[in-house]
Amino acid sequence: MAISPDSLIGRFIHRRMLARWRNAARDAVNAELGTLRTQRQQARQLHAPLQELKHTADTRLALPRIGSTTFPRPAGTNWAWRPKAWRSSIAICGVAPAVHKSSFGDEITLFHDCPKSELSLVQRRNTEAADLAPFGLRLEVYHFAGSYLSLVVEIPPASCEGLQKRHLIQLGAVITRESPIKIYARLNVKHGPNTEQILMTLPDDGPETVVEFDLAYSQLNEKRAERMWVDLMFENPVMNQITIRDLNFSRYPRAEI
Repeated sequence: MAISPDSLIGRFIHRRMLARWRNAARDAVNAELGTLRTQRQQARQLHAPLQELKHTADTRLALPRIGSTTFPRPAGTNWAWRPKAWRSSIAICGVAPAVHKSSFGDEITLFHDCPKSELSLVQRRNTEAADLAPFGLRLEVYHFAGSYLSLVVEIPPASCEGLQKRHLIQLGAVITRESPIKIYARLNVKHGPNTEQILMTLPDDGPETVVEFDLAYSQLNEKRAERMWVDLMFENPVMNQITIRDLNFSRYPRAEI
């Protein structure tokens, strides 16, 4: 039966162990060599699990909490989503080199036509006070001889349930760039055999950015909407580091006039 560290017995055992090792450290200068050798071996055995515990605890207790779906949402929002790569740890935390069609979890795919891949995509833990997303994605590009580089985000089918032309799809992001770079976002909505596309340029006057895709100007067949995804396209990404600290989506109806 495991003893809770918060229980009376757990706290007592911890105090006794802590006192023991403090005394051992204090007396190490004068301890017999045989005793010191045994204590060193015991200390080494303790070090690895303690370091592992500390690392795991720092990761789980750091803000924002893993799994968080908290982010600003417009009034009237009836669907909102943050991709898994930004809310929890994924099995493949990094791809290097990131070749064409590199998958990053179930929702993210990297596309490019660079003949020699000198780029990487890595998930990293967000720890800054302003961060709302638990994780971010860092794209590092060195030499790039291709004509396009894009990150495709597959959006859940729930985004298409009840989708109407009166809806706006908001993309919110926090992006830092090592060097200035144009980033475009293209919303794709598949309805039957057709796909509607709306292209927006992400503002680059600060890390936080918001764009709205207005479906009123599309030819969307509301009864046949079945799939939605977004392409993030990077213009001339050579020798750059782009960190997407957050990415989230909201759907809400246009205000009636």
